[in-house]
Amino acid sequence: MFLKLLTVSQVNIYIKKQLDNDFILKNVKVKGEISNLKHHTSGHIYFSLKDEGGSINCVMFRSFVKNLNFKLECGISVIVYGKVSVYLRDGSYQIYCDEIEREGIGDLFIKLEEVKKKLLSEGLFDLKRKRKIPPYPKNVGIVTSETGAAVFDIINVARRRNPYINIFIYPANVQGSLAHLSIIKGLEEAYENKDLDVIILARGGGSIEELWCFNEEALARVVSKSPIPIVTGVGHEVDTTLVDYVSDFRAPTPSSAAEVVFFSAEDMTKKLEDINALIFERSLKNIRYFLNSVNNITMILENYNPINQIVLSYQKIDELTNKLDNKLSSYLKNLWLNVDVYNSLLEAHNPFNILKKGYAIIENKDGKIVDETSKIKSKDSYNIIFKDGKIKAYVDDVEKL
Repeated sequence: MFLKLLTVSQVNIYIKKQLDNDFILKNVKVKGEISNLKHHTSGHIYFSLKDEGGSINCVMFRSFVKNLNFKLECGISVIVYGKVSVYLRDGSYQIYCDEIEREGIGDLFIKLEEVKKKLLSEGLFDLKRKRKIPPYPKNVGIVTSETGAAVFDIINVARRRNPYINIFIYPANVQGSLAHLSIIKGLEEAYENKDLDVIILARGGGSIEELWCFNEEALARVVSKSPIPIVTGVGHEVDTTLVDYVSDFRAPTPSSAAEVVFFSAEDMTKKLEDINALIFERSLKNIRYFLNSVNNITMILENYNPINQIVLSYQKIDELTNKLDNKLSSYLKNLWLNVDVYNSLLEAHNPFNILKKGYAIIENKDGKIVDETSKIKSKDSYNIIFKDGKIKAYVDDVEKL
């Protein structure tokens, strides 16, 4: 038998009054491990408090957050002070925290730190091991759940930024106690594709328990041995897992991982257009420069053209020829003047001119001139040369003066 017809809101209000008036629930002190921690932009903090048997949602408003003296992290054990009440909109109950006291480190957090220290000591976190992500990949592999929001977020970003890059999806379970084995299988299948340029390992946000498979040591080692650069995009920005430390690049979310891997075709087109314009501008500048150089060289060649030089040489030869002719003529003229002078002197001193006055020249038989009687011998023959001929004579007797 029902007492009264109630609305949903009335039921929620009634439950809230009951909880708010409960002596224990309005002043609780609860111990548990923080999970699914979220820092809202409003300054409020939302998280779950759990133990081995269950969990309860908690909220701490901004006015109380400012009194915290330590940083809340998933996996740490705390003691919260506050009251249990109902959130009327959802009809869910939660602890409204006034104060949080750190109690110790949770089991999951302890396990995570142990594995992290082990891998750190082996050098798997060294920055020197990390490879550069290819700036212009052609083929991208994605290891994640084929039905989760992460794969659709990545594909949407990829298609928006660059629809020309090939995408290969390797399905894997990304939640559960054995999820890391499924992820390892997906990665190993991706490693066999030699055409892949980069791999994205991704999952949407969740609690530390939901993301714990990415903290498994076996998975971290498989990621560290990848022959292909790996970009991780696991959870939200505040979530960091072991695979993030051993991967080549850690993106805060799956969408951010896609932004890193898939370069923008539009930006590339714009960049190529800018480069093309720059090349054209510089080429035109170089062409103008070389044209000016060619014109300058042409002018120089024209100035030093062999034909011009030959013409100039011809002119110079003509000038030298005329100069030589003038000098030669002057020289010959002087020679002829000298010849005339010497000819006059020869004429004046020509011994044959004396013969014209009636004198004669006597030569002996050897053709030598006889100028003294002492050189004449009787009975010898001599030539007597006149102005118009010569005669041969024989000496009978020689008389000296």
